Amino acid sequence: MIDKRLLFDIHRLNDMGHSDRKIAAMLGIGRRTVRKYLDHPDIQKMSCNRTSKLDPFKEKIDALLKDDPDLSGEIVRQQIQKSGYTGARSILYDYLKAVRPNNKVPRAFIRFETEAGQQFQIDWGDLGCLSCGAIRRKLYCMAVVECHSRMLYLELTHSQCQACVHQSLVNAFRFFGGTPKEIVTDNMLTAVLDRDGPLIRYNEAFLDFLRPFHILPRPCHVRQPQEKGKVERGGIGYIKQNFWPLRDAQNLDDLQQQANQW
Repeated sequence: MIDKRLLFDIHRLNDMGHSDRKIAAMLGIGRRTVRKYLDHPDIQKMSCNRTSKLDPFKEKIDALLKDDPDLSGEIVRQQIQKSGYTGARSILYDYLKAVRPNNKVPRAFIRFETEAGQQFQIDWGDLGCLSCGAIRRKLYCMAVVECHSRMLYLELTHSQCQACVHQSLVNAFRFFGGTPKEIVTDNMLTAVLDRDGPLIRYNEAFLDFLRPFHILPRPCHVRQPQEKGKVERGGIGYIKQNFWPLRDAQNLDDLQQQANQW
């Protein structure tokens, strides 16, 4: 169809008394185009079918999205590049938006920032299973985010038990080179045994672990994941979309080395 914005501007400037030459100079178009739009405002643009570098890869993209509808655009791009795709990100991302539109209305929250070393946010993510030969075991990931820098550490485990929580945090402290003043968690049983509104009954083992480090626990409110939003989106969500998809590993140690390198 005709460019409605251009048509509007041409008629607006014409109504203001400008000549065709002046309108053409102001809009950066030819005088014949100005006159054509003024004489025939309902004229149709000639269309042509152009081939895209993405066309040969659309079936592969559709197959990838069928297996994982939430697969990130970057992972999709890496996969089709292996098959010879040399196009830009923009046409790929435009296609992804078209085939999986997001109609959700985002909820607004007040953004807050913390000082360096003030706060860590931690969360567990379920990555499914890890196959080692004929054996398949559950695979979990603890994400730890330093909230000021958004620096991310991830620890891969086969369990979310108390000992794994403590060991994962110790490894995170070594990675960051220090400890925070407070750690924000959800209400996992390894941190919180029970709560009634603001009244919290902590897991004693978790408190015993934090006490020598002088770290204050800060469980977020029930069903309020935005209170640890930096690890929710920048940690677990980022890991699931950008690290974990289509990754192979011989065992847990191999996968942890890949995570450290990543």
